[in-house]
Amino acid sequence: MFDMVSRRGFVSLSAVAAAGLGLAGCSGNKTSEPTGSDAGSAKASSKKAVELQVFAANSLEKALPEVQELYTEQTGTTFADTQFKASGDLVEQMRAGATVDVLITASKGTMDDAEAVELVDADTREDMFVNDLVIIRAEGSDTKIEAIADVANLDGKIAIGDAKTVPAGKYANQALASVGLYTGTEGDDGKYAPEIADKVALADKVGTAAAYVSTGDCVAGFVYSSDIFRYDGIEEAFVCPEDSHKPIVYPGAVAESSEHADEAKAFIDFCLSNKKAQKIWAKYGFELSA
Repeated sequence: MFDMVSRRGFVSLSAVAAAGLGLAGCSGNKTSEPTGSDAGSAKASSKKAVELQVFAANSLEKALPEVQELYTEQTGTTFADTQFKASGDLVEQMRAGATVDVLITASKGTMDDAEAVELVDADTREDMFVNDLVIIRAEGSDTKIEAIADVANLDGKIAIGDAKTVPAGKYANQALASVGLYTGTEGDDGKYAPEIADKVALADKVGTAAAYVSTGDCVAGFVYSSDIFRYDGIEEAFVCPEDSHKPIVYPGAVAESSEHADEAKAFIDFCLSNKKAQKIWAKYGFELSA
C-alpha cells in the first residue's frame, strides 16, 4: 500500500538561490563580501521570514507536524499553530474570516464547498492523499467483524463520525448504505436502519471515534486506516471494500486569504515531491494520490 514512488512521479523542488551584491561604504571604501558560512548567514538574515497557517483534517494530526518540521529545516519557513479539526469545521472557520494559507481536507466534497464560496484558489488545488475506511475494535478484543453488515449484530455501541462535519462519518454511512443499514447514498442524507439506530454513537471528529473504541465505550467504530497508526488501544477488524463508499481523497489548496500564496503552494508541492516527506506519510498510513 505504501510504495509511494510507484503511485506518483515525483518532481524535485528546485532550490532558489539569491545572488548578493557587495555594497560600497559611504566613505568609498570597498567592503568585504561575506564568504562561506558567513555568506549563508547573510542571505538567510536578509530573507524575510515566512510563517504559514495551515488548516488540516484531524486525521493528519500526527503526520503533518513531522513534515512541517522537515520543511522548516530545509527552507526556514515556519508554521503557526496548525489547526486539526473535522474538515467541515475548518471550512466554517474560514467562512467566519479566519486567515489561512493552506487548507487540506479529508474529502473532495468539503474542498468543493470551500471552492464554491471562493475560500481557496481553485488553480492551486491538488489531490494529495488517499486512505481506506476500516472498522476497528479495541486492541486484543475478541469482537469479530467479517463484513460491514456484521455491525448490526454487535452487542454494544458503534462509533461513527458526525457526517455533518466529519468526512469519515459520511464514508461510514455510505458503507452502511451499501448493505442496507443506512437510507441515503451520499452519507449525510439518510437515517440509520432500525437494526443499528440505537447503537450509533456520533463523534465530533474521527479521533473521537477512535477514542470511544479504545476506552471501551464502543465495541467498534469506523475510522481511516491511517488512524490505526495514530492511536493506541485500537486495531483493525475489517477493511471496507473500496466499492462500498466514495474514494477517500485528501485535497489541498492555497487559501484565498493567504498573504504568502507562493510559499503556501511551495509547501503543498513539497508534501507531494520530497522523498523524506513521502516516508513520513507512509509511516502513518497515507498513500499519495495517483
